[in-house]
Amino acid sequence: MTTTPGTTTTPVPVAGALPGGTWTMGDLEVTRFGYGAMQLAGPWVMGPPADHDGALAVLRAAADLGITHVDTSVAYGPRITNELVREALHPYPEGLHVVTKVGSTRDAQGGWPPARRPDELRRAVQKNLDTLGLDVLDLVNLRLGDAAGPQPGSLAEAFTTLVELQEEGLVRYLGVSNATPDQVAEARSIGPVVCVQNLYNLAHRDDDALVDALAADGIAYVPFFPLGGFSPLQSEALAAVAVDHGTTPMAVALAWLLQRSPNVLLIPGTSSVAHLHENVAGAALRLTDEDLVALDRIGRPGPAGA
Repeated sequence: MTTTPGTTTTPVPVAGALPGGTWTMGDLEVTRFGYGAMQLAGPWVMGPPADHDGALAVLRAAADLGITHVDTSVAYGPRITNELVREALHPYPEGLHVVTKVGSTRDAQGGWPPARRPDELRRAVQKNLDTLGLDVLDLVNLRLGDAAGPQPGSLAEAFTTLVELQEEGLVRYLGVSNATPDQVAEARSIGPVVCVQNLYNLAHRDDDALVDALAADGIAYVPFFPLGGFSPLQSEALAAVAVDHGTTPMAVALAWLLQRSPNVLLIPGTSSVAHLHENVAGAALRLTDEDLVALDRIGRPGPAGA
Protein backbone atom coordinates (compact mmCIF):
# COMPACT_ATOMS: atom_id res chain seq x y z
CA MET A 1 0.00 0.00 0.00
CA THR A 2 1.42 3.41 -0.99
CA THR A 3 0.01 6.74 0.19
CA THR A 4 1.03 10.36 -0.06
CA PRO A 5 4.32 10.83 1.79
CA GLY A 6 3.75 12.07 5.32
CA THR A 7 0.33 10.48 5.69
CA THR A 8 -0.52 7.28 7.51
CA THR A 9 -3.34 4.93 6.68
CA THR A 10 -4.05 2.16 9.17
CA PRO A 11 -6.93 -0.13 8.19
CA VAL A 12 -8.33 -2.37 10.89
CA PRO A 13 -7.01 -5.87 10.14
CA VAL A 14 -9.50 -8.54 9.14
CA ALA A 15 -9.73 -11.39 11.65
CA GLY A 16 -7.67 -14.36 10.49
CA ALA A 17 -5.78 -12.34 7.87
CA LEU A 18 -2.47 -12.03 9.68
CA PRO A 19 0.75 -11.22 7.81
CA GLY A 20 3.40 -13.89 7.44
CA GLY A 21 1.25 -17.00 7.66
CA THR A 22 2.25 -19.67 10.18
CA TRP A 23 5.24 -21.59 11.51
CA THR A 24 5.37 -24.89 13.38
CA MET A 25 7.36 -25.35 16.58
CA GLY A 26 7.33 -29.06 17.34
CA ASP A 27 3.67 -29.74 16.62
CA LEU A 28 2.56 -26.25 17.73
CA GLU A 29 1.36 -24.34 14.68
CA VAL A 30 1.48 -20.62 15.47
CA THR A 31 0.91 -17.43 13.56
CA ARG A 32 4.18 -15.76 12.66
CA PHE A 33 2.63 -12.54 13.92
CA GLY A 34 2.21 -13.08 17.65
CA TYR A 35 1.71 -10.92 20.70
CA GLY A 36 4.07 -10.15 23.60
CA ALA A 37 2.30 -9.44 26.89
CA MET A 38 5.18 -7.84 28.82
CA GLN A 39 3.91 -4.28 28.33
CA LEU A 40 0.61 -5.10 30.04
CA ALA A 41 2.24 -4.84 33.48
CA GLY A 42 2.84 -1.51 35.18
CA PRO A 43 5.87 0.79 34.75
CA TRP A 44 9.21 -1.06 34.50
CA VAL A 45 7.18 -4.28 34.16
CA MET A 46 6.22 -4.08 37.81
CA GLY A 47 2.76 -4.09 39.35
CA PRO A 48 -0.68 -3.97 37.76
CA PRO A 49 -1.60 -2.00 34.63
CA ALA A 50 -3.12 1.46 34.91
CA ASP A 51 -6.04 0.22 32.80
CA HIS A 52 -6.99 -3.31 33.80
CA ASP A 53 -9.96 -3.55 31.44
CA GLY A 54 -7.88 -2.13 28.61
CA ALA A 55 -5.25 -4.83 29.13
CA LEU A 56 -7.92 -7.53 28.93
CA ALA A 57 -9.30 -5.90 25.78
CA VAL A 58 -5.92 -6.06 24.04
CA LEU A 59 -5.51 -9.75 24.79
CA ARG A 60 -9.02 -10.53 23.58
CA ALA A 61 -8.48 -8.44 20.45
CA ALA A 62 -5.30 -10.42 19.72
CA ALA A 63 -7.23 -13.69 19.98
CA ASP A 64 -10.07 -12.28 17.86
CA LEU A 65 -7.56 -11.42 15.13
CA GLY A 66 -6.47 -15.05 15.05
CA ILE A 67 -3.12 -14.60 16.83
CA THR A 68 -2.12 -17.99 18.23
CA HIS A 69 1.27 -17.15 19.80
CA VAL A 70 1.09 -15.23 23.09
CA ASP A 71 4.39 -14.63 24.90
CA THR A 72 4.44 -14.01 28.65
CA SER A 73 6.33 -14.87 31.86
CA VAL A 74 5.58 -15.20 35.55
CA ALA A 75 8.40 -12.67 36.10
CA TYR A 76 6.40 -9.93 34.37
CA GLY A 77 4.71 -7.99 37.13
CA PRO A 78 5.63 -10.43 38.68
CA ARG A 79 2.68 -12.74 37.93
CA ILE A 80 0.62 -9.83 36.56
CA THR A 81 0.74 -10.60 32.84
CA ASN A 82 0.11 -14.30 33.39
CA GLU A 83 -2.93 -13.47 35.51
CA LEU A 84 -4.21 -11.08 32.85
CA VAL A 85 -3.71 -13.69 30.12
CA ARG A 86 -5.69 -16.19 32.17
CA GLU A 87 -8.47 -13.74 33.02
CA ALA A 88 -8.85 -12.60 29.41
CA LEU A 89 -8.48 -15.88 27.55
CA HIS A 90 -9.05 -18.90 29.81
CA PRO A 91 -10.34 -21.39 28.79
CA TYR A 92 -7.91 -20.81 25.97
CA PRO A 93 -9.22 -20.90 22.38
CA GLU A 94 -8.36 -24.03 20.43
CA GLY A 95 -5.01 -23.59 18.74
CA LEU A 96 -3.84 -20.69 20.92
CA HIS A 97 -0.42 -21.35 22.45
CA VAL A 98 0.93 -19.49 25.48
CA VAL A 99 4.73 -19.35 25.51
CA THR A 100 6.46 -18.45 28.75
CA LYS A 101 9.97 -18.19 30.12
CA VAL A 102 11.97 -18.94 33.23
CA GLY A 103 15.49 -18.16 34.37
CA SER A 104 15.10 -14.76 36.01
CA THR A 105 13.03 -13.29 38.80
CA ARG A 106 12.33 -9.78 40.11
CA ASP A 107 13.75 -7.93 43.08
CA ALA A 108 12.30 -5.05 45.08
CA GLN A 109 14.18 -2.53 42.94
CA GLY A 110 12.69 -3.87 39.71
CA GLY A 111 15.85 -5.71 38.69
CA TRP A 112 16.02 -9.08 36.94
CA PRO A 113 18.37 -11.29 39.00
CA PRO A 114 19.05 -14.73 37.52
CA ALA A 115 17.12 -17.71 38.89
CA ARG A 116 18.54 -20.71 37.09
CA ARG A 117 19.26 -23.23 39.83
CA PRO A 118 17.24 -26.44 39.47
CA ASP A 119 14.98 -25.62 42.44
CA GLU A 120 14.35 -22.11 41.14
CA LEU A 121 13.45 -23.39 37.66
CA ARG A 122 11.07 -25.98 39.09
CA ARG A 123 9.32 -23.31 41.17
CA ALA A 124 9.09 -20.99 38.18
CA VAL A 125 7.54 -23.66 35.97
CA GLN A 126 4.99 -24.45 38.69
CA LYS A 127 4.18 -20.75 39.16
CA ASN A 128 3.63 -20.38 35.42
CA LEU A 129 1.30 -23.37 35.46
CA ASP A 130 -0.65 -22.03 38.44
CA THR A 131 -1.00 -18.44 37.25
CA LEU A 132 -1.94 -19.43 33.70
CA GLY A 133 -4.38 -22.13 34.82
CA LEU A 134 -2.64 -24.89 32.88
CA ASP A 135 -1.61 -28.48 33.56
CA VAL A 136 1.12 -28.41 30.90
CA LEU A 137 3.05 -25.47 29.45
CA ASP A 138 3.23 -25.51 25.65
CA LEU A 139 6.69 -23.95 25.41
CA VAL A 140 9.16 -22.66 27.98
CA ASN A 141 12.16 -20.52 27.07
CA LEU A 142 15.20 -20.53 29.35
CA ARG A 143 16.32 -16.92 29.75
CA LEU A 144 20.09 -16.55 29.97
CA GLY A 145 22.52 -13.66 30.24
CA ASP A 146 21.48 -10.45 31.96
CA ALA A 147 20.02 -7.02 31.22
CA ALA A 148 23.15 -6.15 29.20
CA GLY A 149 22.53 -9.06 26.83
CA PRO A 150 23.80 -12.62 26.35
CA GLN A 151 26.75 -13.69 28.49
CA PRO A 152 29.05 -16.67 27.88
CA GLY A 153 28.82 -19.71 30.09
CA SER A 154 27.38 -23.19 30.24
CA LEU A 155 23.61 -23.70 30.47
CA ALA A 156 23.92 -27.45 30.99
CA GLU A 157 22.54 -27.68 34.53
CA ALA A 158 19.62 -25.33 33.86
CA PHE A 159 18.63 -26.78 30.50
CA THR A 160 18.94 -30.34 31.80
CA THR A 161 16.48 -29.41 34.54
CA LEU A 162 13.99 -28.19 31.95
CA VAL A 163 14.44 -31.39 29.95
CA GLU A 164 13.61 -33.32 33.12
CA LEU A 165 10.45 -31.22 33.58
CA GLN A 166 9.61 -31.97 29.96
CA GLU A 167 10.05 -35.70 30.59
CA GLU A 168 7.78 -35.36 33.64
CA GLY A 169 5.02 -34.00 31.39
CA LEU A 170 4.94 -30.42 32.72
CA VAL A 171 6.40 -28.84 29.58
CA ARG A 172 5.89 -29.79 25.94
CA TYR A 173 8.66 -27.89 24.16
CA LEU A 174 11.77 -25.91 25.07
CA GLY A 175 13.62 -22.88 23.78
CA VAL A 176 16.33 -20.45 24.89
CA SER A 177 16.33 -16.68 25.21
CA ASN A 178 19.08 -14.05 25.38
CA ALA A 179 21.52 -16.77 24.33
CA THR A 180 24.84 -16.88 22.51
CA PRO A 181 25.23 -19.17 19.47
CA ASP A 182 27.43 -21.46 21.58
CA GLN A 183 24.69 -21.72 24.21
CA VAL A 184 22.13 -22.52 21.52
CA ALA A 185 24.40 -25.31 20.30
CA GLU A 186 24.93 -26.59 23.83
CA ALA A 187 21.18 -26.62 24.52
CA ARG A 188 20.58 -28.56 21.31
CA SER A 189 23.16 -31.14 22.41
CA ILE A 190 21.13 -31.73 25.59
CA GLY A 191 17.60 -31.77 24.18
CA PRO A 192 15.42 -30.55 21.31
CA VAL A 193 15.15 -26.75 20.93
CA VAL A 194 12.22 -25.38 18.93
CA CYS A 195 12.89 -21.65 19.21
CA VAL A 196 15.48 -19.02 20.09
CA GLN A 197 14.36 -15.63 21.41
CA ASN A 198 17.05 -12.92 21.15
CA LEU A 199 17.54 -9.22 20.52
CA TYR A 200 17.55 -8.71 16.77
CA ASN A 201 16.42 -5.90 14.48
CA LEU A 202 17.59 -3.77 11.56
CA ALA A 203 20.23 -2.08 13.70
CA HIS A 204 21.37 -5.17 15.62
CA ARG A 205 22.33 -7.92 13.20
CA ASP A 206 24.78 -9.98 15.27
CA ASP A 207 22.52 -13.02 14.92
CA ASP A 208 22.31 -12.98 11.12
CA ALA A 209 24.21 -16.26 10.77
CA LEU A 210 22.23 -17.81 13.62
CA VAL A 211 18.90 -16.87 12.03
CA ASP A 212 19.93 -18.56 8.80
CA ALA A 213 21.32 -21.67 10.52
CA LEU A 214 18.15 -22.10 12.57
CA ALA A 215 15.99 -21.64 9.48
CA ALA A 216 17.89 -24.44 7.75
CA ASP A 217 17.11 -26.70 10.74
CA GLY A 218 13.46 -25.69 11.02
CA ILE A 219 13.87 -23.82 14.31
CA ALA A 220 12.00 -20.59 15.01
CA TYR A 221 13.80 -17.33 15.74
CA VAL A 222 11.82 -14.83 17.82
CA PRO A 223 13.33 -11.31 17.89
CA PHE A 224 12.53 -8.83 20.63
CA PHE A 225 12.89 -5.02 20.65
CA PRO A 226 12.20 -4.46 16.90
CA LEU A 227 13.10 -0.76 17.30
CA GLY A 228 15.61 -1.01 20.16
CA GLY A 229 19.03 0.62 20.07
CA PHE A 230 18.88 2.61 16.83
CA SER A 231 21.33 5.50 16.44
CA PRO A 232 19.97 8.83 15.12
CA LEU A 233 21.38 8.13 11.66
CA GLN A 234 19.88 4.65 11.61
CA SER A 235 16.51 6.03 12.72
CA GLU A 236 16.71 8.63 9.95
CA ALA A 237 17.35 5.96 7.32
CA LEU A 238 14.44 3.88 8.61
CA ALA A 239 12.14 6.91 8.70
CA ALA A 240 12.97 7.71 5.07
CA VAL A 241 11.63 4.34 3.92
CA ALA A 242 8.58 4.78 6.15
CA VAL A 243 7.80 8.17 4.62
CA ASP A 244 8.02 6.71 1.12
CA HIS A 245 5.30 4.23 2.09
CA GLY A 246 3.24 6.68 4.12
CA THR A 247 3.63 4.54 7.21
CA THR A 248 5.58 4.40 10.47
CA PRO A 249 9.12 3.26 11.26
CA MET A 250 7.66 0.48 13.43
CA ALA A 251 5.65 -0.81 10.46
CA VAL A 252 8.77 -0.95 8.30
CA ALA A 253 10.81 -2.62 11.05
CA LEU A 254 8.16 -5.31 11.59
CA ALA A 255 7.68 -5.88 7.86
CA TRP A 256 11.44 -6.24 7.38
CA LEU A 257 11.64 -8.85 10.12
CA LEU A 258 8.83 -10.91 8.57
CA GLN A 259 10.53 -10.73 5.18
CA ARG A 260 13.98 -11.48 6.64
CA SER A 261 13.38 -15.23 6.95
CA PRO A 262 10.36 -17.55 7.14
CA ASN A 263 11.42 -18.81 10.60
CA VAL A 264 11.21 -15.31 12.14
CA LEU A 265 8.22 -14.96 14.47
CA LEU A 266 7.11 -11.56 15.78
CA ILE A 267 5.85 -10.82 19.29
CA PRO A 268 5.43 -7.02 19.37
CA GLY A 269 3.83 -5.82 22.57
CA THR A 270 1.34 -3.04 23.23
CA SER A 271 -1.27 -2.10 25.80
CA SER A 272 -3.55 -0.48 23.19
CA VAL A 273 -6.04 -2.19 20.87
CA ALA A 274 -5.55 0.57 18.29
CA HIS A 275 -1.77 0.09 18.40
CA LEU A 276 -2.21 -3.68 18.05
CA HIS A 277 -4.19 -3.08 14.85
CA GLU A 278 -1.48 -0.67 13.63
CA ASN A 279 1.22 -3.28 14.23
CA VAL A 280 -0.68 -5.99 12.35
CA ALA A 281 -1.38 -3.68 9.41
CA GLY A 282 2.19 -2.40 9.42
CA ALA A 283 3.73 -5.86 9.37
CA ALA A 284 1.75 -6.60 6.20
CA LEU A 285 3.68 -3.91 4.28
CA ARG A 286 5.44 -5.33 1.23
CA LEU A 287 8.90 -3.88 0.94
CA THR A 288 10.45 -3.49 -2.52
CA ASP A 289 13.89 -4.70 -3.51
CA GLU A 290 15.03 -1.07 -3.36
CA ASP A 291 13.64 -0.77 0.17
CA LEU A 292 15.47 -3.90 1.26
CA VAL A 293 18.79 -2.63 -0.11
CA ALA A 294 18.36 0.69 1.72
CA LEU A 295 17.32 -1.02 4.94
CA ASP A 296 20.15 -3.53 4.79
CA ARG A 297 22.63 -0.65 5.03
CA ILE A 298 21.24 0.31 8.45
CA GLY A 299 22.88 -2.63 10.20
CA ARG A 300 26.12 -2.47 8.23
CA PRO A 301 29.27 -0.42 8.85
CA GLY A 302 29.14 3.03 7.29
CA PRO A 303 27.15 6.26 7.63
CA ALA A 304 23.66 4.71 7.92
CA GLY A 305 24.91 2.01 10.24
CA ALA A 306 27.13 4.21 12.36
